Amino acid sequence: MKPSITGDRYDTPEGVKPCLREYLLLGTRWSPYTNFFGVMFRSRALALKGLYDDEAWAASSDEVMERLERCGARFHISGLDKVRALTGPAVFVANHMSTMETTILPGLITPIRKCTYVVKEKLTKGFIWGPIMRSRDPIAVTRKDARKDLDTVMAEGTRHLANGRSVIIFPQGTRTNGFSRDKFNSLGVKLAARAGVPVLPVALKTDYWGNSLIFRGFGPVHRKRPVMIEFGDAIPVSGRGKTEHEACLDFIESRLRSWGVPVS
Repeated sequence: MKPSITGDRYDTPEGVKPCLREYLLLGTRWSPYTNFFGVMFRSRALALKGLYDDEAWAASSDEVMERLERCGARFHISGLDKVRALTGPAVFVANHMSTMETTILPGLITPIRKCTYVVKEKLTKGFIWGPIMRSRDPIAVTRKDARKDLDTVMAEGTRHLANGRSVIIFPQGTRTNGFSRDKFNSLGVKLAARAGVPVLPVALKTDYWGNSLIFRGFGPVHRKRPVMIEFGDAIPVSGRGKTEHEACLDFIESRLRSWGVPVS
């Protein structure tokens, strides 16, 4: 299994040997996804036994990344030293492009800073994801009652942050291959302001892993599209956080533009 990254950046090395399923399944979407589900079923088993802790979470994330590399994914990750420079917990705010980031980010952040997610409540109840998600003590929101969800994030988020656990939020709410500032809410900055911690933006280009209306988050796989992940500088939040929110947007938008992602 791939060891945790120790430097500021990581780039998939040349000459990664394809896994056998790449040949047997002729490079379809099912090669990476069957690899992925193999890791998830083992993680579920650990969670049901109460053994899926932070270390196991990071290890399974690393394994997913390694398996995706053997299915043609090429990762380019930078800014990890900015995560290491944190002196306490933070709120990570990221754009949301695919299911991939929900499985990869724990392997990058958890070995440095313990973390959890803001997730859809239904993910905590699914047959496969439910035990895994519940073991991570996530902040579960309904996506039906905005006021209730805000109160939940503020209460549960400040609890986690006060206990030293960082929080990852995808303010766009839903997965999208593009980026719109207007659809990126300020919830992450509001939580950071309430808890007295910095906000740290994360730019993601993960459209290797496609979306699908039929198979939900498991759409076509685009092996020629590189996976780009960059962590920005931690930003202290003061007042209502409007300036800090705009700074997060500027960072994410600038990186996505440079990677050729549609921005509006």
